[in-house]
Amino acid sequence: MEGRFFLEDVATMKGCPWAFFLSGGFDLLELAGVSKTFGTLEALKPLSLNISPGKTAVLIGPSGCGKSTILRILIGLIAPDAGEIRLDGEAVGPPNLLSVRRKMGYVIQDGGLFPHLTARGNVTLMARYIGWGEEKIGARIHELSELTQFPEDGLDRYPAQLSGGQRQRVSLMRALMLDPEVLLLDEPLGALDPMIRAGLQDDLRRIFQRVRKTVVMVTHDIGEAGFFGDTIFLMREGAILQEGTLEALVRRPVDEFVTRFINAQRSPLESLRGGEGGG
Repeated sequence: MEGRFFLEDVATMKGCPWAFFLSGGFDLLELAGVSKTFGTLEALKPLSLNISPGKTAVLIGPSGCGKSTILRILIGLIAPDAGEIRLDGEAVGPPNLLSVRRKMGYVIQDGGLFPHLTARGNVTLMARYIGWGEEKIGARIHELSELTQFPEDGLDRYPAQLSGGQRQRVSLMRALMLDPEVLLLDEPLGALDPMIRAGLQDDLRRIFQRVRKTVVMVTHDIGEAGFFGDTIFLMREGAILQEGTLEALVRRPVDEFVTRFINAQRSPLESLRGGEGGG
């Protein structure tokens, strides 16, 4: 009996290397009853979601459903009206918001790079701010250049001198610079042409598998959601309508809207099938 209680106690100890296995798993990132309004607009109805360590969660749904609002709340750009956010079991709020932000990397559409800074300046901005030395910065830059396949000789160019795909690679390097626990990506590939987007999708998934971060991604593309997501959260009007794998959403929809949303994203091959049927 004493041994059993000892193991239970150990399993609840924060930072214990055996805690995950003894407790049956834990959620690195949790939202509990989080809601948000902007004036009369209810952007998020009270919702809860849990994301396990090292997994990729994808938020998907029509424009205005609250996907990006969740990311902005997670990174602390806006505050929820109610509810709680927890990272690794610790409640996130004003007293620890800055330290929590350093545990999260944030990538937005088209990169969001500062135009007056070089690629190198963008990537190293926070590291310099918190006092990293030049040797440590140089080593991390080299590591990230290799990881993202961004040429180091391009780091002294300004964002306007980079292609869209290159800007996204630099933005990802910036997000990973401080080695965060969590990566937040808000439609990171949405502004790219299909060929570049497909290549970056392959690279991003390889990077996710290699760095083993917890990832929360926003996209409009159901195929992209299925490509990246361990769990997909389909949202509508500020609420999570269904969560699960792409297969679950397709085969076991909980609402007619789920099927309509998926079917609305037509494959280009449908026009060929239609032509064949008409002939």
